[in-house]
Amino acid sequence: MSGGHELIEQVYAAKEDSSAADALIRQYMGFIRAEAAKFLHRAPVEGQDEELSIVLLAFYEAILAYEKHRGAFLAFASRGIHNRLIDHYRREKKHLKVVSLHEPIHDGEEDAIKIDHLEDPQNAIEATHQRAATREEIREFQRNLGKFDISFSDVADNCPRQERTLKACQKVLAAARSNPECLDELLRTKKLPVSMLSSLSGVDRKTLDRHRKYLIAVLLAFTNGYEIIRGHLYHIAETS
Repeated sequence: MSGGHELIEQVYAAKEDSSAADALIRQYMGFIRAEAAKFLHRAPVEGQDEELSIVLLAFYEAILAYEKHRGAFLAFASRGIHNRLIDHYRREKKHLKVVSLHEPIHDGEEDAIKIDHLEDPQNAIEATHQRAATREEIREFQRNLGKFDISFSDVADNCPRQERTLKACQKVLAAARSNPECLDELLRTKKLPVSMLSSLSGVDRKTLDRHRKYLIAVLLAFTNGYEIIRGHLYHIAETS
């Protein structure tokens, strides 16, 4: 699959060009089939499983609705597909014959299925999609960190350990989010704009230099719209 930025360019081209949209759908048929398989718990059969058609439509709808600030495209598409399939499941459920879940499955069986022991299909599907979306977002984030020569272990080692330093980093993040040119400079140069951020936040340059890798990672999460990762890091953005 293409890298994150290349995929975004493809998606934006597909918004305006149906041929580009068809090509993107063909390119990601593996992803589309995998999303259908998560719901069916088996490989989908073309021409037989309606779910595959639903996923195809949802993927195309995701292309049309996607914007960069919404995070990684595949994670965004996965959420849209999930919602579509859940809607389908709810419609189908209305037409299912209600059977007692306390009766034996087969003649002669003594044990009955207990409702309390059944997993809610909706919760199971939602959890599966959330895990898949999280994995995809983490992979893309890791790829982008690599462009700065930073690994996850680097970020962990570079985290501020003291409350005072953490608050200083919060001020830097708040300044960067209020001044998008800082984030643009970060992406353009692949370097932390230390002078700019120090001037805007009032935080000493030495502090920025000392926690450069950590600050780049947090700023990158906000810059590129990583919704899931940003949710875990959001407390960093809160100034005291």
